[in-house]
Amino acid sequence: MKRMNLNVPVELHNSFKSVTAAKGQDMTTVLMEFITNYVAKHSPKGRRR
Repeated sequence: MKRMNLNVPVELHNSFKSVTAAKGQDMTTVLMEFITNYVAKHSPKGRRR
């Protein structure tokens, strides 16, 4: 695995943390699912990982 750091507004971070916790999810899992889906949707054909 590779670690990623990103800057987000404090309020967005707090809201994201609250929403994921309320759904019984953790932020990393939700972000990994988003990134995986984004890459699958936007990768050129033949280059999907």
